[in-house]
Amino acid sequence: MKIGMVSLGCPKNQTDAETMLGILSEKGHEIVQNPQEAEVIVVNTCGFIDPAKQESIDAILEMSEYKKSGKCRILIATGCLAERYHEEIKEQLPEVDAVVGAGDFDKIAEVIEKADKGGYVSLWGHQNCDIAENLPRILTTPSYVAYLKIADGCDNNCTYCAIPMIRGHFRSRKIEDIVSEAEELAKSGVKELILIAQDTTRYGVDIYGEFSLDRLLVRLCKVDGIRWIRVHYYYTEAITESLIDVMAKNEKICHYIDMPIQHINNDILRRMARRTNKDEIVGKIAMIREKMPDAVIRTSIIVGFPGETEEQFCELCEFIEEARMDRVGVFAYSREENTPAAGFDGQIDEETKNDRRDRLMAIQQQISLEKNKEKIGSTIEVLCEGYDECSYMYFGRSYADSIGVDSTVYFAAEDEVEVGTFVKVEILDADEYDLTGKQIEG
Repeated sequence: MKIGMVSLGCPKNQTDAETMLGILSEKGHEIVQNPQEAEVIVVNTCGFIDPAKQESIDAILEMSEYKKSGKCRILIATGCLAERYHEEIKEQLPEVDAVVGAGDFDKIAEVIEKADKGGYVSLWGHQNCDIAENLPRILTTPSYVAYLKIADGCDNNCTYCAIPMIRGHFRSRKIEDIVSEAEELAKSGVKELILIAQDTTRYGVDIYGEFSLDRLLVRLCKVDGIRWIRVHYYYTEAITESLIDVMAKNEKICHYIDMPIQHINNDILRRMARRTNKDEIVGKIAMIREKMPDAVIRTSIIVGFPGETEEQFCELCEFIEEARMDRVGVFAYSREENTPAAGFDGQIDEETKNDRRDRLMAIQQQISLEKNKEKIGSTIEVLCEGYDECSYMYFGRSYADSIGVDSTVYFAAEDEVEVGTFVKVEILDADEYDLTGKQIEG
């Protein structure tokens, strides 16, 4: 059958979608881009916070219209929303013919076969199963970059987060399986690997008895054809000196630390059930910068957590001003049902939460501008990603920028630059987010 897919949410969800596409293609189905042509439409949903849940519901309803105006006969909801709200989807979204939870995406072909015979299909509750290996995959990223999932699930149990109930316990893949997939990706032309998990720093603790991300990185550095290795989702308390030493001495590993600290006030961190404190966060940042002076540190912050006082928020603002991190994403607390924090006293109104988010982002914007201005006159390596017809310039990313979430480097070039190649760019101008320059030889 002709099958269309819409995938929402995080890169971990995206890799599940890519695997589903690979499985369906291998089974002889045809993957189509235009939902008007699709006989089956799969919506791979996110169920993390309220805006993401609403986006998923809207996508399901939008795709259901193709049952009237297109060729669609079967509409399937997969992923995190399907895992978390399978009963509600069945009751409130009659347009859906099947739900497939986060741990069952590898059964997508069987689900379609059953749905095609009539009757509702509901498959969920297997989010703690071992991660299936050697599955086919069709990349939805540009050909030169790929996400590489090294683990799934989470055991941190932060009080605001629903991920453990959706994705299950933390489960690592074996080093050999990850390296084998990396080698196949390299053979297909991938030059940048982005390692992902709910918590990459705890990689291997469940199967090897100790933090093993450093060991994995050493092995991945030996894969021919890979130029950049980037890691997402470090947790402060699990960042070891050994890990940073490995990053510092291996040129393939981007000196890019994506470390979501969420807050800095110790009382708030305790209420969040974070496994760290202010002194440790400050100490880890100092250690990273000492061992890797060119390290780019990205973090995420939650403002408006239940009970957060104006004084505690001001402490957070002062920390952001002093720490001068390169990238900061600020999110207003989302009250997620069935999480401990949802029942906490001191819930904060939306206006206050949004105001605090905006105030903190204004501080970071100024820091970002100043840091970018410091790069004027320097030369950086850029991975070319395309040509902008409006500015008549090429654009791409440096080691400091992950795909889809960070800054862009625009640059002029005298000769044509092929997408997916690395070039040297002299930086001539900068704003709060992006850099502008020109290609130079060398």
